[in-house]
Amino acid sequence: MATDIKDTAHAVEAAAVMKLLPARPRLLALGEPTHGEDTLLDLRNDLFRQLVEQEGYGTIAIESDCMMGLVVDDHVTSGTGTLDEVMEGGFSHGWGASAANRELVRWIRAYNDGRPASERLRFAGFDGPLEITGAASPRQALTALHGYLAARVDADLLPCTAETLDRLLGADDRWTNPAAMMDPAQSVGQSAGARELRLLADDLAALLDAQTPHLITATSRDDWDRARLYGRTAAGLLRYHYWMADTSPARMTRLVSVRDQMMAHNLLALAERGPALVHAHNGHLQRNRSTMRMGGLPLEWWSAGAIVSAHLGEEYGFLATALGTIRHQGVDTPPPDTVEGLLYALPDDRYVVDTPRLTTALGDTLPAARSPQYWTYWGDPDNAASVRAGRRRAGGTLKTGPRPCPATRSRGVARPGCSGR
Repeated sequence: MATDIKDTAHAVEAAAVMKLLPARPRLLALGEPTHGEDTLLDLRNDLFRQLVEQEGYGTIAIESDCMMGLVVDDHVTSGTGTLDEVMEGGFSHGWGASAANRELVRWIRAYNDGRPASERLRFAGFDGPLEITGAASPRQALTALHGYLAARVDADLLPCTAETLDRLLGADDRWTNPAAMMDPAQSVGQSAGARELRLLADDLAALLDAQTPHLITATSRDDWDRARLYGRTAAGLLRYHYWMADTSPARMTRLVSVRDQMMAHNLLALAERGPALVHAHNGHLQRNRSTMRMGGLPLEWWSAGAIVSAHLGEEYGFLATALGTIRHQGVDTPPPDTVEGLLYALPDDRYVVDTPRLTTALGDTLPAARSPQYWTYWGDPDNAASVRAGRRRAGGTLKTGPRPCPATRSRGVARPGCSGR
């Protein structure tokens, strides 16, 4: 069996990945089983460089605030701000402290230096402006969208003035109150003002769409596309805040669903621009229905990857990642009778695994897909390949990061789900 399993493994190279996929994907999604491990981010960086140089990929998108990601994109494309400033203000979830993320930004900026705009690499965050403790105020997105339109269309076409938006939004701390995550009564998401803002956000987005030919000519496709991001973000945040104020048993399901919907809409917009590498938690990128338990309640929703895959078909490719030992997070050497253990026994640290062939090699005696406190993907007929990227030796230099997201099992496929980061 060991020989057969080794035959399913290939070096983690762009060419090997492409051979395992049915078509060259417009969005190639690289998942990770836990956050904060630079070993996984180093692999991501290496793969992105190869995809750029060998396959013509032009964008990398990560699980970070889409509005903050604009700061990074401006830096790598135009040199705006210093690297220190960008790492401080361009990432959510604490990702700016990562050495691997810093190296990614530095490399993209160096690659773009001296190249014409049409050949420059792009950076994007595709998460909503959301954290575990709550959601951002919709002010930034709403006012940016209104400002873009107000400067370029007749005032009579605007559904409201900037002063009206400011009055309805009120103080930002009403929206960002962390108590609202645990207590719906603390949320302003279903107030009369919030309901009016949802209508205005819809009207502003509709006006942006109706004026597309004029706006692209008057500004640029990039500026127009950024305005679309403002509209999507404003609508998504207002929807998220609405469900934060909900008191029904479906509240948390709605919240995790809205988050993945926001991710999916951002990814589909990026797909229009050209081929991109996407990096996030496995649970956000999988094609299957996501499940987890929170507060004792079972939650089920469709991930961003499932939504995007339904739209793009074979133009969406997904690589799940398994990591060997993470001793500082309580993940020890995987038992030999698990899928992780079999992969761990392979001689090198990094592999792309042909998942269907691995399933065939294991035959009727499928081992467990779980080692203590750790879960991975395996045997998913919709998943052409997976990546093993772990350190085989004890200790190592892995940096401490957030704890792994909760995990669940569904349809015989073990997979993690994440409602926070």
